[in-house]
Amino acid sequence: MNKKIRLIGIDIFRGWAILLMIIFHFSYDLQHFNIIDFHIQSNLFFQWFRFLIVTMFLLIVGISLKLAHLHGINWRAIKKRTLILGSASIIVTVGSYIEFPNTWIYFGILHFVLVASLVSLPLLNHPYIALSLAISTFTAFHLDILNMHGLFNLLVTPLNLPSDATEDVVRFIPWITFVLIGVALTTLNFHKPIFDNSFFNRPSKIHNTFAFIGKHSLVIYLIHQPILFGVFLLFQ
Repeated sequence: MNKKIRLIGIDIFRGWAILLMIIFHFSYDLQHFNIIDFHIQSNLFFQWFRFLIVTMFLLIVGISLKLAHLHGINWRAIKKRTLILGSASIIVTVGSYIEFPNTWIYFGILHFVLVASLVSLPLLNHPYIALSLAISTFTAFHLDILNMHGLFNLLVTPLNLPSDATEDVVRFIPWITFVLIGVALTTLNFHKPIFDNSFFNRPSKIHNTFAFIGKHSLVIYLIHQPILFGVFLLFQ
């Protein structure tokens, strides 16, 4: 993102999302190592907790995408971002396959962000189209009119995808909804009253900490689970 238009409030908000994600994964690890069984897959609280976390991340993806290309698409930045996210996605996939060969991650949050960012580029200057697509996609999904089941069924055998479960999946539909909402709201300048206000810009150590976490969210995302796993294995 261009430093001239970088809003610290966005980094702080992203930092909150990272903290919530770590709490969620810590709870998952407690279950994985048979310390506390939270029934995460079926527990309504954890289902809504995950929904909140992913929604926060994807809204920021849409907002940051628009701000990064506020004065036209920066193709050099796109190439760099694609390389970084693509490499990180491969690391996640390979790492999950080694640890969970039957439920490895084939399209998690990083895979989704990469694809969604590229798909959203043509809509950066068309907020009403983006918002209309977001609403219609979300509605069609919940009416069971639109989903990705057909594509999954087509690819599950040739790609040897986990057919029963995966450690993490962020389906393109309906989650693209929140990226498009972030794009639309930012194009219409609705993000400024939220992230450029006194609350986010009030000097404090807590805000500085969350801003730091938000600025380094990708690195933290990649290393936090191996660290948590290592700690659990150390004290098991």
